[in-house]
Amino acid sequence: MSHPTIRTITFDCTGDPYDVGLFWSRLLGRPLADDDKPGDPEAVIEDPSGGPTLLFVRVPEGKAVKNRVHLDLTPHGRTRNEEVERALSLGARRVEDHIRPDGSGWVTLADPEGNEFCVERGPADH
Repeated sequence: MSHPTIRTITFDCTGDPYDVGLFWSRLLGRPLADDDKPGDPEAVIEDPSGGPTLLFVRVPEGKAVKNRVHLDLTPHGRTRNEEVERALSLGARRVEDHIRPDGSGWVTLADPEGNEFCVERGPADH
């Protein structure tokens, strides 16, 4: 018996899904789909390596509580702090710092819609 695979991770957006998708496109270095335009009801980022697609969909209700599911990102070619600063420059907001005195831990950020994600230590931090 085979198991299901994760095909899509969906982000709800009260604003323009294109704008939120563009933030994630820049953060992850993956392009939005060619047919996505500002004002569209949804935007898509596909993973060329076969990982899950990220889908940004306009919804009427705003985010009310902390995410129950979030993405943890590991930087490559940058330190955790450099990746956090890069995300902030793209429009992320710092939510909470969980870095421990020994350097382990993570930083929780939020995208322009308030969806939390974490940046963990990467190879450049060791």
